Amino acid sequence: MAIIVNLDIMMARRKISLGELAERVDITPANLSILKTGKAKAIRFSTLEAICKELDCQPGDILEYQEGDDE
Repeated sequence: MAIIVNLDIMMARRKISLGELAERVDITPANLSILKTGKAKAIRFSTLEAICKELDCQPGDILEYQEGDDE
């Protein structure tokens, strides 16, 4: 996939666990894990906004475009 999710990197920089971030953003840990591993097909802007607010970052810190072969 051409979109790379760097959520795990931002979480490590902020020293926050998946469970803690899930609770703060009001999303299930399972759904946050799907996003973190890059298996999500979509993300709501409201969810992205909440994650950015909690991690004090920009959407571009979490999502990255890399040109490559599409699946």
